[in-house]
Amino acid sequence: MSNVQSLERALTLLNVLSDYPEGIQITRLSEQVGLSKSTTHRLLATLLHMNYVVKDEHTEKYRLGYQLVYLARNIVSSLDVVRVAKPFLQKLSQDVNETVHLCIDDNGEVMYIDKIESNQTIRMYSRIGSRAPMYCTGVGKVLLSGMSEEHYQRVVSAMSFAARTAKTITSREALAQEIAAVKKQGYALDNIENEEGIRCIAAPIYDYQGKVIASFSISGPSNRITMERVQDELIRKIRQTSLDISQQLGYRE
Repeated sequence: MSNVQSLERALTLLNVLSDYPEGIQITRLSEQVGLSKSTTHRLLATLLHMNYVVKDEHTEKYRLGYQLVYLARNIVSSLDVVRVAKPFLQKLSQDVNETVHLCIDDNGEVMYIDKIESNQTIRMYSRIGSRAPMYCTGVGKVLLSGMSEEHYQRVVSAMSFAARTAKTITSREALAQEIAAVKKQGYALDNIENEEGIRCIAAPIYDYQGKVIASFSISGPSNRITMERVQDELIRKIRQTSLDISQQLGYRE
């Protein structure tokens, strides 16, 4: 039995087990997946050892284990953030008539998990599922500001600071100063640092423990997202939206 075949068979077992929340006995399970009982037992033994499957010793039924919940923890969390944040981000986008992004940290990179387009046309590279560096995006700076010192140092040490525009931060020292400012002011700017002609203002989303679990931004061309507009309007609105979403997730100031 090749490793690939073993993996495929083990995943098939998990798929079938997902249809039986109360569990299923090995004889019926082997019939469902079209494998011999001995092969099914051997695969189950490995899955049991790794907590992907549990066995009820009284009924001798097998069911999915909680290790799968652990694997899916970030996905579930992200989906919940999207669901909770969406109406607030839609309202914000309509209010300012600019594009709004929702993002999370994925292995030291920004991942876009939702995007609300404005009525005004704007050419941006962002799309749901795409990634961007942290050091040159407002959403990335916000995510960095919420990391523990150990996590922050690990992420920053893996960065290669490429100059995407003339204004891109290109050193750890400059980034550290920027993140200190973000922590103090509660928002971050991408001041034409990631894409030419695009300025963004971003804010955090906190969970019930006060941990930054996501970030969101208002993005648009710099002739519309002027620094005057940022100061006069957008800081206030993005801070309020940050608080509104975070409170829905159990956050208390």
